[in-house]
Amino acid sequence: MKCPHCLDSFHSSATNFNLGGDADYFWKVSHENCPACGKRIIILLAEDLQSFHIHESILAYPRGSNRPPVPTEVDDVEVISDYNEACLVLQDSPKASAALSRRSLQHILREKVGVKKSDLSNEIQEVLDNNLLPADLSENLDAIRNIGNFAAHPIKSTSTGELVDVEPGEAEWNLEVLEDLMDYAFVRPERSLARKEKLNEKLRDAGKPEIK
Repeated sequence: MKCPHCLDSFHSSATNFNLGGDADYFWKVSHENCPACGKRIIILLAEDLQSFHIHESILAYPRGSNRPPVPTEVDDVEVISDYNEACLVLQDSPKASAALSRRSLQHILREKVGVKKSDLSNEIQEVLDNNLLPADLSENLDAIRNIGNFAAHPIKSTSTGELVDVEPGEAEWNLEVLEDLMDYAFVRPERSLARKEKLNEKLRDAGKPEIK
């Protein structure tokens, strides 16, 4: 499993504590410490009364999802706030998580990619028509429209912050694409600038002209 604290992967050896059953499920608490960071992980399990299969697994501690933290290169407070909250509410309210992710995606497309302000569907189309992003990222961004079925739910496109029904997996997919877009818009430029500066330091030491 992946530690929700440090995101390190490890082989789980959790201890289960039985809470008893009700009319629907048999309830258990699974708990263990991450061997990498030492922090506690507590999961609430709902087990089917007939098949004994796990019907639902709820991360009780820490709160949130197994999503990576915002990269340090991201300096936009609006993006940071929306992403963190979208991760935090993912399990409790996929609707809220998806709305926050859509709003953040739209913000980055406008501020960092340079699309004209419109509804999210048209902004994604502008990205595709003008090849504003790498092909794989553009395709993943377009999938947001398809998974979310914007044609049937146009409010997702016109009012990105609204809480509306989401398709299975839609909220998670929005977060994945948002993470990729943050990497493209914030992380890569900073890393490229850092590499360029290191090269220029060597050129200066060698008495050669710097690259522009």
